[in-house]
Amino acid sequence: MKTNKVLFMTQAAMIAAIYVVLCVVFQPISYGAIQTRIAEALTILPFFTPAAIPGLFVGCLIANLLGGGILADVICGSLATLIGAVGTYMLRGRSRFLAPLPPIIANMLIVPWVLKYGYGEPFGIPFLMGTVGLGEVLTCGIMGIILVTVLDRYRSAIFKTA
Repeated sequence: MKTNKVLFMTQAAMIAAIYVVLCVVFQPISYGAIQTRIAEALTILPFFTPAAIPGLFVGCLIANLLGGGILADVICGSLATLIGAVGTYMLRGRSRFLAPLPPIIANMLIVPWVLKYGYGEPFGIPFLMGTVGLGEVLTCGIMGIILVTVLDRYRSAIFKTA
């Protein structure tokens, strides 16, 4: 029982760390009205393990803090990632092609409001939904599907439960 908790916490911490590193390394394209956050490809990980849910949430929270995000962005952006992660977890056992949909939808519906009213972006909400949605489709949809396809081959070795 104790081993399961340690494994869960270790997986969550590793996912959070990878999320933060990807945001920092790709900082020029990870923030702003038009963004393609490479780390969002990791939002398919709840398809494999529930440890990804807190890992993604904490990783996004830290990345938004390090990226100089305002409080609304840190909170709402991280909650969008949390909602997307829970949605992906709920789709586990179904088609892997559905896994990226919850994070795409959650971010597309929440982040534009933060960009518009938190950062004062001059663009309209529909335009911001389009830009955020496009970035999410590129990272969650395309890169995420590639990642889930590769990881599915090694599921038992990578995501073993103690």
